[in-house]
Amino acid sequence: MPKKKYTTEQIINRLRKAEVMVSQGETVATVCKAIEITDQTYYRWRKEYGGLKLDQAKHFKELEKENGRLKRLVADLSLDNAILKEANSGNF
Repeated sequence: MPKKKYTTEQIINRLRKAEVMVSQGETVATVCKAIEITDQTYYRWRKEYGGLKLDQAKHFKELEKENGRLKRLVADLSLDNAILKEANSGNF
């Protein structure tokens, strides 16, 4: 089964629809079939996006992307720093 890539808007809309169906007494399994995702995906999405509004979720994703970029930058700078320290000590 090929993997589907859902946008943040689609995820939040599906979660809202699922929450309405669950509050009406549907089971999680039937709700997941109705919104065409697996149970595991539902719980993962609910953990990550539960209670977020659309603009909050977009901002959250942007912050995650920025955080990843900054982590890579710190790793590169740490490597450069280690190389310079080794070269300065004359142990090469």
